[in-house]
Amino acid sequence: MRFRANIENVTTFYRIAQTIERLQKRCIIKFTENEMHIICNSDASEGSIQVWSQIKVPSLFTDYRIQSNANNEISLNLSTEALSSALRSASSPASTSFASDSEVVMKLAKKNDQAVLSFEISGRTRLDKRIRVAHDVRIEVMKPQDTARLKEPMCPEPEVHILLPPLAKLRTVVERMRPLAADVIAMRASGSGCLQLCAHTDNARVDVSWKNLTNPKMTQDGSSQDPRSSFADDDAERRDPTRMYGVVVSLKSLSKFLGSHIVSTTTIACICQGHCIILYVYIGEIADAGGVLTFYIPAIIDDA
Repeated sequence: MRFRANIENVTTFYRIAQTIERLQKRCIIKFTENEMHIICNSDASEGSIQVWSQIKVPSLFTDYRIQSNANNEISLNLSTEALSSALRSASSPASTSFASDSEVVMKLAKKNDQAVLSFEISGRTRLDKRIRVAHDVRIEVMKPQDTARLKEPMCPEPEVHILLPPLAKLRTVVERMRPLAADVIAMRASGSGCLQLCAHTDNARVDVSWKNLTNPKMTQDGSSQDPRSSFADDDAERRDPTRMYGVVVSLKSLSKFLGSHIVSTTTIACICQGHCIILYVYIGEIADAGGVLTFYIPAIIDDA
């Protein structure tokens, strides 16, 4: 089993790691010949988020080499905090003694009989002195049969898809709604480009609306990981375009998801009424996205 790659886009990788760290203490990374998958598959029945992402190798790596007896696939279980910490030092040369053209190599290694994912940062200081720093992240190499059991959540066909406003702006709105949101918040959307966030207490209620958003058509090739979007109107849509479809979710879970604003350029929300929200966070513009992070936020049953 061998794996080695130069991390070309360290900043993007670090932002992805930051996003995942806010969700769970551990994650699974699966390397294949063409993609890197990052998976968080906690128990959704407790209101937590699942993440199933795929990132194209060229969008992050160069000189990418992988070899294993499992169809050249390698799956690792590791600490999200340790991964984020290793990438933090590599992504911020300005705050270290490295010059900006440092090289970052990620590879599998063994240290004291412990498997590690090693990050080697090498380059020159501003005084032109060669320097090298290594960060080792302890890992558990998963068996192929355990990896094969990993399955995405089964979800019904969404009633509506909508292109969200910038996540940083949504995050600000949700933070301001927090005093009225208690533990849950409702998200609703229509096929006519309307989006609503709703929160209430026994004595007050607040609704925040956006209009004239885009409802992309979503075609899936058998995988929810690579939805291809067309922004033309769907004349064949049989549902009433003004009808609102919604779901009540955990405020904590939605807030954690909105932390992905640091990596998002475009985000599409797919609402499965009363069941869940599926959120596609694209790395880069949709037409030439380097990957997509798919978030599943399950519904909270709120009789009110």
